[in-house]
Amino acid sequence: MIRTLYGGLLLGAGIMHFVKERAFMSIIPKSWPFKRFMVQASGVIEVIYGALLLTNKGTRFIKRTLPAFLIAVFPANINMALNPSKLGKMSLPKWVTWARLPLQWVLIKGVKKI
Repeated sequence: MIRTLYGGLLLGAGIMHFVKERAFMSIIPKSWPFKRFMVQASGVIEVIYGALLLTNKGTRFIKRTLPAFLIAVFPANINMALNPSKLGKMSLPKWVTWARLPLQWVLIKGVKKI
């Protein structure tokens, strides 16, 4: 159940990195270079993680590496909370951007249950 939930979330988020590329680029801190590459690379990683989880493959690898990936993308979540921007045509309420921060740690802790 948890594996399927994580798999679906990661696969969906990874696909959205390509569907809404500019929106994902907007949450990366302005001073960081290679935004498009970062969005595409993290999107590919999320698609791979999601596909592996949904096919029940590589779970040991994912348990070891997914927490580090979630920590690596955390600065974008912080930036999104501090500097809200539109995600395409949609603006997220400020409380949502702040609520995402502790949720990231819940996701990291939950990896153990995959």
